[in-house]
Amino acid sequence: MSVKLFDSKGTPLERQKFTWQELTPKPLSKLDDDAYTRVRVILMNGIEQQVNRFQHMCGQFNGALRLPLAQIRRVEHHQQTMINWLLGSDHSPLETTIGYEQVAIEVTAAIAQQEPDSYLAQTYRFGLLEDFDHMYRYSALMDRVEGKDANNLLQSYTDVMPGRSTIFHHRAPEDDVRDHYDHKAASPISKLNALTVFSGEYQTRDYYMNIGPTFSDPVARALYAEIASVEEQHVTQYGSIIDPDETWLEKWLLYEANEVYNYYSCVESETNPRIKAIWERFLDYELGHLNIVTELFKKYERRDPAEILPKAMPDPIAYQSQREFVRKVLSQEVDLRAKGPEYVPKEQEGMASQQYRDQLNSTGSPSESVAANYRWHPGTELANKAQKSN
Repeated sequence: MSVKLFDSKGTPLERQKFTWQELTPKPLSKLDDDAYTRVRVILMNGIEQQVNRFQHMCGQFNGALRLPLAQIRRVEHHQQTMINWLLGSDHSPLETTIGYEQVAIEVTAAIAQQEPDSYLAQTYRFGLLEDFDHMYRYSALMDRVEGKDANNLLQSYTDVMPGRSTIFHHRAPEDDVRDHYDHKAASPISKLNALTVFSGEYQTRDYYMNIGPTFSDPVARALYAEIASVEEQHVTQYGSIIDPDETWLEKWLLYEANEVYNYYSCVESETNPRIKAIWERFLDYELGHLNIVTELFKKYERRDPAEILPKAMPDPIAYQSQREFVRKVLSQEVDLRAKGPEYVPKEQEGMASQQYRDQLNSTGSPSESVAANYRWHPGTELANKAQKSN
């Protein structure tokens, strides 16, 4: 299918209505549904969550936009509710965590390959290797506290192996701020990619901050605290690549276009017909939102939205295993470090990040402790018990 942004008006806002029954749909199956269905659900929850956050902030600075923001935001909130409720109670908090990391790995890898700006692509690859290692550490934790094999959820799409070790992720703030794209020159897909990855990482940071204290295992509590800190760094990194000179309305226009793009990507790849119908419905809703914001942009900024948006959607996000790409990046870039906005060999890392890291790790590293003597293999604890019994 093809979506033309200026020709497709979508569902009018007054027809975008819900019932409580609709807002609490039957959840996906963590084992029977394809793992990429969960990837899409988690990512779209993050996309909607970040749009809600942005719209609330926008309303604090733009009085004339408060009513249309509130009207669209109410629908966005209910969209997020329906999506988030697709995750069932059969997922433990740690299993959901594994799902979050699969999102970070697979979606970031797909975006890194389609990104036309070489610096932005490098930024995505840099963060990708850190999320890849987080998956490994959480898989070790799952083996420790639940005796489960993370691959049952990953369905062999994503490797479970070390990346850039988490102990080296901790950087001084000045080494997490990146150069931003130029909003006057950047490709539209570059702007959408930045919003997608930023939104996904922001919800991951928030999830870890909320769920980490609920564990009783002391290593689990410490590991969530450590990785949540890295996710905060990732939010800083990806937020800083967005041009601060874009106006509020320009950013709102991009957020709505990015929702259209992401729902379009979901529609193109979803294998569960029931959930695909949700993506199709919300794609039409977002086209309706984009139509409203387009008119607001014309009214208040007296600019043509075609200056900002492409006529048609770029190629959809590739929801397929990125294993070979990730392995290649791992082999070539695992020893890169950040120094200011640049990526350098580890020998050139600045003292500020080294000192910051030494302080945090001075009493031990949760990510190192949880993975001590751990190597992933199929079956984990259950397989170990079977071997011992034989």
